Amino acid sequence: MPTFALPFPAIDPVLLQVGPLAVRWYALAYIAGLVLGWLLARRLVARPALWGGTSPMRPQDLDDALFWATLGVILGGRIGYVLFYNPAYFAANPADIVAVWKGGMSFHGGLAGTLVALALFARSRAIPVMSLLDVAGVVAPLGLLFGRLANFINGELWGRPADVPWAIVFPHGGDVPRHPSQLYEAGLEGLVLFLVMLLVVRLGGLKRPGWRRASSASATASRASSASSSASRTPSSATWPSAPPWACGSRCRWSSPGSASCSSP
Repeated sequence: MPTFALPFPAIDPVLLQVGPLAVRWYALAYIAGLVLGWLLARRLVARPALWGGTSPMRPQDLDDALFWATLGVILGGRIGYVLFYNPAYFAANPADIVAVWKGGMSFHGGLAGTLVALALFARSRAIPVMSLLDVAGVVAPLGLLFGRLANFINGELWGRPADVPWAIVFPHGGDVPRHPSQLYEAGLEGLVLFLVMLLVVRLGGLKRPGWRRASSASATASRASSASSSASRTPSSATWPSAPPWACGSRCRWSSPGSASCSSP
């Protein structure tokens, strides 16, 4: 182990508190991801050339989609936290399920809630579901970036013990220096994947709903970043929900321009 480790920055997870109501960095991360994603999504939809001539939705549709996505994030994130993190506690204290001001949101639950909300919204407006989800896929890494930075501020989801010069002793991780895996994921699954998404868009990905061939680029980048971050992450109840989609993604390949199939490598 190193004789020197970086100290954990003393950042209060609560930015502002008024009585029982607290404004947390994690909540601000959700807000930043939603707002920036909404602004970028409007720009993508407003450029018909990116869609091959005609955009399947209007920028105004994205204004309403933001509300649906926010609702999906909040409900899904809270339900996911209750189910993934401490179901026994909430079973014994059901009143605390709605006490969101005490903190507690799940990324995987928020992701699932957002996908369901956007799919329902698309159907209500006769918008192609896959086209709307393509737009969401481009902007989603922004939420990952801010979310993982908030995880770091909270001092949670730390990595495995490490002997690298940038290892950090986390407040709740014992006296052992550990990988700052939250920062790895913010960079790889956030910034790098966002750049890959922009490249796919520039290469005409939005012209093919579902992205078909273009989707392989994003899947490859996502799986590579997930593998890198997982190698340094300590396994926990927060990581197991990633297993099913990762396993499916590792077995799925696009077999033709109009269909997808899953097979062994």
